Amino acid sequence: MLRNKVALVTGAASGIGRAVAEAFGREGARVVLADIAAKDGAAVAEALRQRGVDASFREIDVCDPGQLESLVKFAVREHGRLDIACNNAGIGGPTTPIADYPPEDWRRVIDVNLSSVFYGMKFQIPAMQDSGGGAIVNVASVLGLAGSANVCAYTAAKHGVIGLTKAAALECSAQGVRVNAVAPGFIRTPMIGRHTSVPAHEEMLKALHPIGRLGMPEEVAELVVWLASDRASFVTGACYPVDGGYLAR
Repeated sequence: MLRNKVALVTGAASGIGRAVAEAFGREGARVVLADIAAKDGAAVAEALRQRGVDASFREIDVCDPGQLESLVKFAVREHGRLDIACNNAGIGGPTTPIADYPPEDWRRVIDVNLSSVFYGMKFQIPAMQDSGGGAIVNVASVLGLAGSANVCAYTAAKHGVIGLTKAAALECSAQGVRVNAVAPGFIRTPMIGRHTSVPAHEEMLKALHPIGRLGMPEEVAELVVWLASDRASFVTGACYPVDGGYLAR
């Protein structure tokens, strides 16, 4: 589905990002993985290479626009083009009411979860236009489509990702760059491990999903692959939930 495409994935060392990188590789893409977790990211890239995937890893801090620019330049220098990007890097932040939310944590969550998507697209879009077109998939959240108490920065950032996705789609779809978002529900990743480590908390999270369980990273990755492929050639500016019915409640 993605044979000979060049794809980059941020936050690729674990969770959804890892699953997306693996799915891109399975479908024939050459994959550039990026994460601040250098050891884990390099291990994922090596595992992909052992499966015959053309995979490389770059350690980056997505809060630094210069590093995201360098990541895009690396992909183009190594492979001659950029066709696909999945802006996935993200963090959860504290669970606390707005009145008690530390400003430094607010800034950090907004930087990682929202500003990094802007920085990424700022450099990805021109590179894709130079390559004749491409597809960007931004990872938002069901909390970008619904409110949630005590996670104000995360909720605000993910709402922002969806708005940013729509703005980018309006700007560049006619030039051959499609931009979409996915909105996962609660997915079994390291990010939510602190919640699922307590059985009662895990059951509470499962109950939020009519399907009766948490999602798996691979289930999100399948949707990302489709949106990144030519099979979604008339899809842009959209946000697709993959949430086990969370938003249907």
